[in-house]
Amino acid sequence: MAKAVAAVLMMAFVSPLLAQDAPAQQRDEEEATTLAAVTVTAQKREEAMQDVPIMVTALPEQLLRDTGVRDVKDVQVLVPGLTVTSTQSEAQTTARIRGIGTVGDNAGLESSVGILIDGVYRPRNGVGFGDLGELERIEVLKGPQGTVFGKNTSAGVINVLTRRPHYQQEVEAELTVGNYGALGVSGALNQPLSDRAAFRVYAAKRERDGFSEVRTGAGPRQDKEDGDQNFHTLRGQLLLEPTDTLDIRIAADFTSREENCCVGMTTVRGATANIINALSPDEGVVLVADPFDRVAYSNRSTEQDIKDKGVSAEVNWDTPWFGGATLTSITAQREWGSINGLDFDFTSADILYRNPEKDESFTGFDTFSQELRLTGSTESIDWMVGAFYADEDLSRNETYRIGAAYEPYLSIALLSMINPALGASPTAPLFLSQASGRPFGTVFAGFGADDHYKQNATSAALFTNNTWHATDALDLTLGLRYTREKKQLHSAYSNPNGGAGCGAMLANPAQVVGALVARGLTVAQATAAAPSVVGFSCLPWANPLHNGRVTDQEREEKEWSGTLKVAYRWNEQLMTYASAARGYKAGGFNLDRVQSNTGLSSGTAGIVPVNDTSFEGEFVDSYELGAKTTWLDGNLLLNGTLFHQTYDDFQLNSFLGTSFVVRSIPEVTSKGLDAEMMWQATKGLLLQGGFTYARTRYADTIPGADFVAPNGALYKLPGSQVSFAPDWSASLGATYERGFGSGLVGRFNIGAKYMSDYNTGSDLDVEKAQDAFTVVNARLGFGRDDNRWMVELWAQNLFDEEYVQVGFDAPLQNVSPVPGNPFNSYNAFLGAPRTYGVTFRVAY
Repeated sequence: MAKAVAAVLMMAFVSPLLAQDAPAQQRDEEEATTLAAVTVTAQKREEAMQDVPIMVTALPEQLLRDTGVRDVKDVQVLVPGLTVTSTQSEAQTTARIRGIGTVGDNAGLESSVGILIDGVYRPRNGVGFGDLGELERIEVLKGPQGTVFGKNTSAGVINVLTRRPHYQQEVEAELTVGNYGALGVSGALNQPLSDRAAFRVYAAKRERDGFSEVRTGAGPRQDKEDGDQNFHTLRGQLLLEPTDTLDIRIAADFTSREENCCVGMTTVRGATANIINALSPDEGVVLVADPFDRVAYSNRSTEQDIKDKGVSAEVNWDTPWFGGATLTSITAQREWGSINGLDFDFTSADILYRNPEKDESFTGFDTFSQELRLTGSTESIDWMVGAFYADEDLSRNETYRIGAAYEPYLSIALLSMINPALGASPTAPLFLSQASGRPFGTVFAGFGADDHYKQNATSAALFTNNTWHATDALDLTLGLRYTREKKQLHSAYSNPNGGAGCGAMLANPAQVVGALVARGLTVAQATAAAPSVVGFSCLPWANPLHNGRVTDQEREEKEWSGTLKVAYRWNEQLMTYASAARGYKAGGFNLDRVQSNTGLSSGTAGIVPVNDTSFEGEFVDSYELGAKTTWLDGNLLLNGTLFHQTYDDFQLNSFLGTSFVVRSIPEVTSKGLDAEMMWQATKGLLLQGGFTYARTRYADTIPGADFVAPNGALYKLPGSQVSFAPDWSASLGATYERGFGSGLVGRFNIGAKYMSDYNTGSDLDVEKAQDAFTVVNARLGFGRDDNRWMVELWAQNLFDEEYVQVGFDAPLQNVSPVPGNPFNSYNAFLGAPRTYGVTFRVAY
């Protein structure tokens, strides 16, 4: 199939060349009535998309509205090769392009796919996730970016442009009602203040019931639903144009989300279910899992409280220097914070949890950024030089509270694993509290871990991107960037309950053996099993060896990156290009308790605290060979790119059932073909779509004990398909508009996104595999052709496709990486079910 598709695309790209007798012609500006006039700012200047030697998907305002795009996650249905997932909080959202993205819920890792909103870089994908408001355009750039945008990214950029103030009075309002009790209202006011100043304000409030039913057991959780929506946002902008050469745009925004999110659904239920049911008799878990019943188990709160606010000022001055070059300054100050409670065990038993309070669960970014660019042109050169600086303070509070069911659950589970003949009997625990009178007793319950991380990161860069029009047909582009990244991390660890359980075992190893013998093991068996018992009893949150630890780490990176592009316009219908790029993403620190057998991050499972949690920067060498073709007098665009990307020190953050472990993968390759199409088939019918074939694979050999079968937790990775990296993805959308008498118009849009099978777990367990699936959205609208009013019926995931976003090991319920272990349980965060409703819009 791939060869056939490639052949068809090659014919499409070469045919315009063969059809022309004349040499390459001078490029004229296309009329705005054709698709050839679609513009992008991928190189920080307004250019026709067909003239830019980059694989970029441009999504205009009307298309975004027709497809119901409100946030970054919604964008993926329109862009082949783009995947966006969320996990235990909507704040933990990850975007991936061509199968490459930052894996895991660790704020210490920067994003492989960067998100910019009105030129301001957001420090992590989750920080940029929210109601984007009034959109002018979204551009998705594939491949490493760094010589044009302020911050380095190794896999791509999602560039969001919101609607600017203008000089006509305008009032808009929207009311949405949908299933799951959805209710949304928004409004905007645009007001000119003079012929040189205008302001725009936008506000929105949205709420919805939860997608999931929650069984809370004995509580104390009260909420019986999860995955609800309750947020509001406010954005104001002031445009000042005091002279014809000076443009100032000042913006301020605030968003608040106060919701319950996110419980995990059980996909595979192992033998641990019997223990949990014995410890939670009021409302135990089902023995046979059906995740798409959307019934979850959580006795503890998953409340989340996310606040995002900031101010920015963008100044564009057409200077008298260098032939009227434009000086652009973008200054921004942003604060973002997320608090969310978490039931770590995802069961109705009171095992392990975190309270939704700021001093227990908080991740926050306080970021100042400044970007300066000077952009100009001569007869033969378009040039740009720039500087970027960012100062980011990251604060994280990470806590674990140990519930009353933790000790009996762990003791029964350990005994069941050590001596399977005993089964999962709740009457034969290995150890209980001292009051029980057992031969070996210990205490776990209480405030297990209370850790605080403070990180400062500064990024400074000089960059340039220049295009030399060597001839009327040949363009050469050179981009270069020098980056200095410096990070300083202060970590303070404590165990408020002292880690009494683990401490007692470390102090009395002979009693551990004695307890095992008392449960039916021989002395030899007990001696062999004792280290595993101690290991499971000294999991990171219960390990007193962390108590009182304070560490300070620092790293500095100075790196070059850049790009070289050659583009040749054979005629007005065909442009081909080749590019080579070196991309880079900074290294950092794992903001989690890390322990191993050696005290080194590279070690295997153990209880010795690791002081050095650093990981290296991520690099990519990317090569592309592409073509952009224009057909049917500018009404059909067919673009495609062959790509080959090799990543060195790919940053993999994997959840192994008890903690997040960062591993630098020596090599990951992503190679394949991107193709996209826009076709104004008739005056009223627009087709938009494309596909990505990306073969994204780990290297055949990866050093480290974690990657060795059968007991290495990541042994399935060498030579395998990367998680969240389908070989094929495709999108196709159609919008049809037709006018009626008396100034009325009808619009219909349908769009679909297909993804072939892939694995949703960073360790590639077969239980986390996702079969191929297709999500379809549709919208039908009717109203005035001048947009005074419009009524729209819509549905997202129209056919209620069932799919998993992220699969993961059920915490404390997964003991072996070997497939099919009957003891193991697995959970997943699901994709959204079908939603539908009606939206009423008015404008004046």
